[in-house]
Amino acid sequence: MPIETAQITNDHQLLMELKSGSNLAFDALYDRYWEAVYTAAYKRLRDESSAKDITQDIFLQVWLRRNELEISNLKAYLLTAVRNNVLKKMEKENRFVPVPLLLLQLKTAGDKADADLMEKEFLKLYDAMVQSLTPSQQQIFRMRFQHDLSTEEIAEKLDISRKTVQNQLGKSVARLRESLLFFAVLFLLD
Repeated sequence: MPIETAQITNDHQLLMELKSGSNLAFDALYDRYWEAVYTAAYKRLRDESSAKDITQDIFLQVWLRRNELEISNLKAYLLTAVRNNVLKKMEKENRFVPVPLLLLQLKTAGDKADADLMEKEFLKLYDAMVQSLTPSQQQIFRMRFQHDLSTEEIAEKLDISRKTVQNQLGKSVARLRESLLFFAVLFLLD
């Protein structure tokens, strides 16, 4: 016998009822978590339509996969799904957030103490990612983006072809873009 929505008091019970195909359990889950999921998606995308689409997709997937999902913390599962869906959307749209803009978003995202801490952590990660490049890629990357030299100027200073500089920059930027996009989503999903 299905239980009434008011009787579904905890997430574990909600998930058990959901696995048995209870529409009431799904409605309760939706009512309980829709706003948190939508808010997390909107906070990252700043687009109402996209945030609603991601939110609907997440709940649809929960319903469709209800028999195979093993969820121990429902809220954490849903927020992780938001992060993953936002990341997929950004990758699909080939969106890249420049580091200075990302740092500005970090500073305005929360209170000053949290923003300063997040900025420091992000800069540590950014530096570690730059350090993970090959020595020649690091040198070219720093000359281009920290010293603002053109690819022609870098080629001249290093006595290599401009095409080599462009290839090394392309590889560096592609590698950092993937990592920074992932970390940007993580940092901004608080």
